Amino acid sequence: MISKKIFLFIMVAALSAVCSQRASAQTGTVPVGKIAVIFSEAFQDPKAGIAKFTVIQSQLNSEFKKPQEELDAAAQKVKALQDEITRLQSSTAPVDPKSVQAKIDELDQLKKSSQRKLEDTQAAYTQRRTALLTPLQDEVGKALDVFAKAHGITLIIDGSQVPGVIYAADAMDVTRAFIAEYNSKNPAAAASTTAKP
Repeated sequence: MISKKIFLFIMVAALSAVCSQRASAQTGTVPVGKIAVIFSEAFQDPKAGIAKFTVIQSQLNSEFKKPQEELDAAAQKVKALQDEITRLQSSTAPVDPKSVQAKIDELDQLKKSSQRKLEDTQAAYTQRRTALLTPLQDEVGKALDVFAKAHGITLIIDGSQVPGVIYAADAMDVTRAFIAEYNSKNPAAAASTTAKP
């Protein structure tokens, strides 16, 4: 906790030093600003985050439910076939080597087709997720600009994206305030109608 305060103190001191150096080099006034921290990872929290993100995630889960079920079924088939091959290979009763090899070939083919299906599904999911989230992320970015201007904030540091932010005083953290304001001005019901393909 102390190291977090020290880091913020050093960060503010460095920012002050840079501002004072610029002020001495220029003729004019130094801008006065208010710094805030936001943790954008909280935007996607299903309970306390931006409601539109939850709507989009639910939509994605619904759209990819069938492919996920198919992948799960294929994984179960692979497991069952592996178990059967192991049982046949460890059997004390005589087993036709050709039938065991046929099962091994079937397993290899099933693994390959399952892997292709998995890769195709992942690519489709990523593409669809990007198509749905990019407009929302742009909208949230614009809303954050409006929020900052309305509250006299001149610099917002995203604690989720900047690895050096270890601590931010509650007074500097505007995450909850922004999420509450965004959700009140942008109801999630609007996302469910506009986010469909």
